Amino acid sequence: MSLPLRAAIVSTLLPLFAGQALAQATPPSEVALYKLANDNNFFLYYANKTMKWEVPADPIRIVGPLYFVGTEGLGVFLFATSEGLILMNTGMPSSGPMIVDSIRKLGFRPEDIKILVNAHAHIDHAGALAVMKRLTGAQLAVMKDDVAAMESGDRNDFKYGNDLAYEGVKVDRVLRDGDTVRLGEVLLTAYNTPGHTRGATTWIANIMADGKAYVVAFPDGAGFNPGYRLAKNPSYPGISDDYRNTLHALEMVKPDIWLAEHNEYCDFRGKRQRAETEGMAAWIDPEGYRRFVAGKRRAFEDQVDTELGASGAAK
Repeated sequence: MSLPLRAAIVSTLLPLFAGQALAQATPPSEVALYKLANDNNFFLYYANKTMKWEVPADPIRIVGPLYFVGTEGLGVFLFATSEGLILMNTGMPSSGPMIVDSIRKLGFRPEDIKILVNAHAHIDHAGALAVMKRLTGAQLAVMKDDVAAMESGDRNDFKYGNDLAYEGVKVDRVLRDGDTVRLGEVLLTAYNTPGHTRGATTWIANIMADGKAYVVAFPDGAGFNPGYRLAKNPSYPGISDDYRNTLHALEMVKPDIWLAEHNEYCDFRGKRQRAETEGMAAWIDPEGYRRFVAGKRRAFEDQVDTELGASGAAK
């Protein structure tokens, strides 16, 4: 969960606890965070509503063959090539028709999607993959450590159990760290960046536009949701090492443009508005990427300190 998401949800929850006995004993923000961490359905409901995961958004071309076809809160991306389309991510289970409408608005045929790829196997990014696969017959490529979750609809999740389950979907190609996906002129490289899920995947695209080459990054894996345990009684064995390795890997990436599965991560709305006057230059943001990764590292270290009761830990 991003810091804006946490702040927004907490501020939304404060009135709900006003006047309650529990609120008199515990600061409302602590109550809100406790409920987010321990009530999975509550977490999903408020994250969804607060961050507009199921609110339609207009599609837009970002650079060259890369387009946005997601919702107000969730990043879903389309690559158009001479041999067909690649779709990266879906949203919630309801997002299928919204994605289809966005693709058609751009002048493409959803039926021309040949490949489906994904950041990780949670409901807010994989919830409509089964729908899209039935519609298109596309091949689904997933990092090996998320295959079981994808095919089961994320049942038996290490944090959410079966509470955030969705319709599972068969994986056609099992990816390993560094594997590539190519269609026409577009080359995507998949890097396993575990933590958020074991098979979380950072995608790197090499794109040509107007005679220039651009590195486009879709970082994933470094965020942790309320209730994740990173150091003390860890959510899964090795999760702390996974996060550290992922943070190091993300620090090594040097993109020109970066996008994300949650739009607030990369200030998608702000960049989109600036693009109306600045054009493609609005999307160039290597410094923003560095700040994003640095923020993820700081949040991780603070959480570890908090769990271990380190002196001076962030409260």
